[in-house]
Amino acid sequence: MRAVVVDRWMEPSELRVREAPAPVAAPGTLLVAVEAAGCNFFDILLVKGQYQSKPPFPFVPGAEVAGVVEAVGAGVTGFAPGDRVLASAGLGGFAERVAVPARAAYRMPPGMRFDEGAALPIIYPTAYAGLVHRGRLQAGETLLVHAAAGGVGLAAVQIGKALGARVVATAGGPEKLEVARRAGADVLVDYGREDFVERVREATGGRGADVIYDSVGGDVFDRSLKCIAWNGRLVVIGFAGGAIPSVAANRILLKNIEVTGLHWGAYAQHQPASIPEVFAALFRLYDEGKIRPVVFRSYPLEDVAQALGDLGSRKTWGKVVLAP
Repeated sequence: MRAVVVDRWMEPSELRVREAPAPVAAPGTLLVAVEAAGCNFFDILLVKGQYQSKPPFPFVPGAEVAGVVEAVGAGVTGFAPGDRVLASAGLGGFAERVAVPARAAYRMPPGMRFDEGAALPIIYPTAYAGLVHRGRLQAGETLLVHAAAGGVGLAAVQIGKALGARVVATAGGPEKLEVARRAGADVLVDYGREDFVERVREATGGRGADVIYDSVGGDVFDRSLKCIAWNGRLVVIGFAGGAIPSVAANRILLKNIEVTGLHWGAYAQHQPASIPEVFAALFRLYDEGKIRPVVFRSYPLEDVAQALGDLGSRKTWGKVVLAP
């Protein structure tokens, strides 16, 4: 089968499609014909050997997929060949076929496109768990979403609106701000031209944001503490800006705030029962028309280098998808 095979640490620009052995439906897994595979920033780090996990060579990257079940492994119930599914694959998604754990697969809602399905398994649970489980976002509160035109940012904007929050979105440039507006953002801040701290204070009458969703880190984290409300919650999702910040504990005390983290990937180990609950909630929101994955572009599998290059250079918004 055709697959993107990594046999050494390399730059994304060096990635190529090769022939590779097709996987089989081992016990507990589903063999899925991949119609779409989601790209993530960590895929770039993974192939360069800079990610926290380093799979043995050779491996096929790609952690989230949508496609059609071809075969069902022993011990698996609830699925049958022909089912349209989305799944967290872990590895192997950048290929024509992948074997995924059945526990990490879900039937796609009727009407959901495959590219939308591939855009959901990581960023939407991350946003939902971050806002609901960690941030405890309530209707009527103000939510500040940084990097709101990125995949995880757009998911947070949509979910925040679905929960009844007023959403302040930061992004770079009018094009990306328009994407955030279409996703439901109420207040738009161009972080390249405006001070988001002052804009948040202005938009909230000086009170600040009740929940701040931060996937950037660095200086953005530090400045966010200047516009957080009394009893506010700052949810740390990641450090796309590169720098990992620290916080003086007196700042947490003085405004009675919480600084909390969300590591969605660790839920499978520590809180596995929460995972199907989160997906069930997301599918309800999708069925109600309150969320819908935003796909920047679907690239042919052979254009994997360009897809990851565009993602890494911040040329994209929403989700970048490969179509094997």
